Amino acid sequence: MKRIYFDNCSYNRPFDNQSEIIIRLEADAKLYIQELVKEQKLELVWSFVLDYENSFNPFADKRERIQTWRNLAIHCCGYSPQVMGKAASLMQLGLKQADASHIACAILSQANYFITTDKGILNKNITEIHVINPMTFIERGLHAN
Repeated sequence: MKRIYFDNCSYNRPFDNQSEIIIRLEADAKLYIQELVKEQKLELVWSFVLDYENSFNPFADKRERIQTWRNLAIHCCGYSPQVMGKAASLMQLGLKQADASHIACAILSQANYFITTDKGILNKNITEIHVINPMTFIERGLHAN
């Protein structure tokens, strides 16, 4: 079964202003992927980085709705020297600390896909995990072997 990791921007995409078509399509794709998690057709990974970033969400209702996904995760990646070491190596690609930590957690949790709407991350040459947009995941990753 495929194992996925959503970064914080993906969790927040459905709460973004939906007036732009690309944001609306990404939000719909992300919500569809979440349904597959609920149906146990995909395995979800969570991390301490998501806990940390989500704790700063100024909107309690959004923060709580995002946090419920922690309960559906099959694995929660905690802080460790291995995560920090992997994040440090990923930062050499020009990633910010938080983004590198998210990806490190996904890699060390053996996720197959790191799903993000962050174009800065999508444009990096990350080879240890498939970094993919929610729409592209539905188009290509969902049915890939």
